[in-house]
Amino acid sequence: MPAHGKHRRPRRHPVSRGLALVGTGGAALALPLIAPAAAGAAPVSGAPEISRPAVAPAAALAPAAAPKAPAAARTYTVVSGDSLSLIAQKKGIQGGWKGLYKANRSAVGDNPSLIHPGLELTLVRDSAKAAPTKAKAAPATTKKAGTAERASRSEHRAAAPAAVAAPAAAPVQAAPAAATQYANNLDGWIRESLDIMARHGIPGSYDGILRNVMRESSGNPLAINNWDSNAAKGTPSKGLLQVIQPTFDAYHVPGTSTDLYDPVANITAACNYAADRYGSIDNVNGAY
Repeated sequence: MPAHGKHRRPRRHPVSRGLALVGTGGAALALPLIAPAAAGAAPVSGAPEISRPAVAPAAALAPAAAPKAPAAARTYTVVSGDSLSLIAQKKGIQGGWKGLYKANRSAVGDNPSLIHPGLELTLVRDSAKAAPTKAKAAPATTKKAGTAERASRSEHRAAAPAAVAAPAAAPVQAAPAAATQYANNLDGWIRESLDIMARHGIPGSYDGILRNVMRESSGNPLAINNWDSNAAKGTPSKGLLQVIQPTFDAYHVPGTSTDLYDPVANITAACNYAADRYGSIDNVNGAY
């Protein structure tokens, strides 16, 4: 019996048992038991010595246990049909699927497109606020780009009519040159004949024409010779340069009148004949 009594433990106050739970149970049970112990501290002389080492571990354990709850909220378990891009979009991951893959590369492996249902991924939850900012920036950029593109198209459409109108103006400027006006007199008739002769390669000068006209008809476009040998044959010489009808018909220049008495047609046909017979009207100095 003495041996049995040697190992008996003295009875302690209930506060001791309550405090003993602090070291093994957790912080939640320690605090309500300490409060009554403080209120009844006078009857128990050993309570203060026991309570000091018991409370210290409780305070030390409280910070260590706190991170466990948020840790569960930063993970995501992959389900069938998931992809890193889809998860990043749903969870607002900063950097999109690339950011999610970077944080979980060791778990996912070298192929970011291959993730299996049941795989647990670490999420960067603080990035959820940043994601909408990027999403809003895109429409603004698109809107500016669209505005610039529409402005560019508007400038192009505004410039196009000017480019089209430029060729249309050319004929208007050329029209006066084509519609050259000649005086209805000997000077005008000679000048018009010279322009036609130049287009057809017929030689002749103003002075050569004028000299022969004054000798043959004195400048009268209706002059006619009814007494020479041509008249005797029934083909009298007519007009400014006294041309017979067969000669006029043979040397008529296209584009001029077919009337032998027409002054321009008469001069041009006579010069064409003189070029063929004498080389040029300038070489004619008498009857021809």
